[in-house]
Amino acid sequence: MATRRERLRYRFDNSMSKGTPALIGWLALVTVVMVTVFAGLSMLFADNDVHNSWYEALWGSLMRAMDAGTVAGDNEGSTIFTILGFSITIGGLLIVSSLVGVLTTGLDNKLTELRKGRSRIVESGHTALIGWSDQIFTIIPELVEANESEAKSCIAILGDGDKLEMEEELRARVGDTGKTRIVVRSGSPAEPSDLDLLSLDTARSIIVLSPPGEDSDAHVVKTLLALTNRNWRRRRPPIIASVIDTNNLAAAELAGGGHAQVVDSDDIASRLIVQTSRQSGLSVVCTDLLDFGGDEIYMRVEPKLIGFPYGEALFAYGTASLIGIRHGDGSVVLNPPMDTQIMDGDQMIVIAEDDSTIRLVRSFPPIVQQAITHPTRQPLPPENTLLLGWNKRAPKVVTELAQYVSPGSALNIAAGVIEDEHLERLTAGLSNLTVNVKECDTTDRIALESLNPGMFDHIIVLADGHLEPQYADSRTLVTLLHLRDMGSRTGQRFPIVSEMNDDRNRRLGQVTQADDFVVGDKLISLLMTQLSENPHLGAVFDYLFDAEGSEIYLKPATDYVHPGVTVSFATVIASARMRGETAIGYRLQVESTAPPNFGVVLNPGKSDPVTLGPRDMVIVLAED
Repeated sequence: MATRRERLRYRFDNSMSKGTPALIGWLALVTVVMVTVFAGLSMLFADNDVHNSWYEALWGSLMRAMDAGTVAGDNEGSTIFTILGFSITIGGLLIVSSLVGVLTTGLDNKLTELRKGRSRIVESGHTALIGWSDQIFTIIPELVEANESEAKSCIAILGDGDKLEMEEELRARVGDTGKTRIVVRSGSPAEPSDLDLLSLDTARSIIVLSPPGEDSDAHVVKTLLALTNRNWRRRRPPIIASVIDTNNLAAAELAGGGHAQVVDSDDIASRLIVQTSRQSGLSVVCTDLLDFGGDEIYMRVEPKLIGFPYGEALFAYGTASLIGIRHGDGSVVLNPPMDTQIMDGDQMIVIAEDDSTIRLVRSFPPIVQQAITHPTRQPLPPENTLLLGWNKRAPKVVTELAQYVSPGSALNIAAGVIEDEHLERLTAGLSNLTVNVKECDTTDRIALESLNPGMFDHIIVLADGHLEPQYADSRTLVTLLHLRDMGSRTGQRFPIVSEMNDDRNRRLGQVTQADDFVVGDKLISLLMTQLSENPHLGAVFDYLFDAEGSEIYLKPATDYVHPGVTVSFATVIASARMRGETAIGYRLQVESTAPPNFGVVLNPGKSDPVTLGPRDMVIVLAED
């Protein structure tokens, strides 16, 4: 049986385990007892002229405990009083000093906790970003642009780094965010208690970012599981996430419990690389559609268009471009057959600079029928493509390319490190594409010259997946500079599309005069931002980036109108309509190397005059 002493010791240990508040309480209690005892002793044994009242005795004892210099004036009292004053001063040095030290330590710990950002935010209608990666420096400016018209908006970030360091990096790379406040909290993205810091129940949308390093998809899946199993007190806001490896897409969707939209970044980036390599300027079009700085995709109900065929509704907006229909059951079709009737409950899918510019016209603009050409569709000849470099996206690039090229086409792969097991699976079953492989250093001038790049219809330069991203981009820039110099010496212009890891390196690469650059992470970040603002766009982008159905193509302008003839853009739309296509813009060859639009004009006004030359292109949605 436990003794009284053991019980008291046990209770004391339990109270001390409560941390700094318990320690402060015990030290304060000991101080009060010590001051009271010494005040009583001084009243009993000291001279009456020293302490005239109990209050003075308590005050004197407290001052001697807190200030060791007070005892220097005790030589006026008796010897007993002097001894008592000295004793309480020694006790004060031990007890009160410890209390002050504990208070200082507790305050310092509290300041450190505040510095780490461990307090729960109190916001409503904010966007929550869970995780920390370079994607954040693309997403935040886009959200700031999207919220520009709002009186106040907030972006809440939960990262696993130091709060002050994350805030400093945001200030350095993002800069001024205007009326949008950025709130940073430090914690684990997969820890439920840390997720509560972002007030997710009142958030407008949630974006889960892929962290850098290996197994980033595993972290995304874990975060989605934490969000799915969370006890939501209100309506669950839209959740947007992305995976790098297509093999992890099913697991991420399962972890999201049907409440999250998961973007397959590997698949989308691979498709864009292939499609852009075959039609320069496509990445500029996609970037314009995905960011909030130019034209965007909107959905709008138009009762006045009910009963009209889609082909006639193409001319219904003066400063917006109709591209498809979202039916009442949620299904989406882009560039439907021109005789498709618009039904009650359908929403128009349009491209516009802002939703305020989407207005029906009073009358259709004039169409110059004499300017419309009627070319005969020619079968596509076999194509020769050169692929420089290798990374995890390369197998998908090869597979996607095989779906677009004609029979008899060839692909030559040249890279320093090529995974043979991937090639064996790829080459088996490719009916339209013959694959040839050569191991070489793509930054070596002699090795590049031996490949004879001038004989290829398309050249794709991939970022080396075995290197650190910045170093891989540096090697890509060296390869592009070699190709540019080789082309200038031989008088040839190589059609080159390059993949970049960092958008800042893309801007450096413009000096190489490559036809186009694809920055996969940036495009995926833009896509996730669009979905966070309007989740219904997920079906639109799925349709747009799918190999089946209609996609974005840049086709010769001579297939639509006579070169050099000035017509309204409505005439171009009418010509495309005759081919079962939806025209949404054009690209001028003379401006194809001028940033930032590189000659791309998206969503021009229907009445705007257009003069297209023999090398210009028309941007259309088409089946092929």
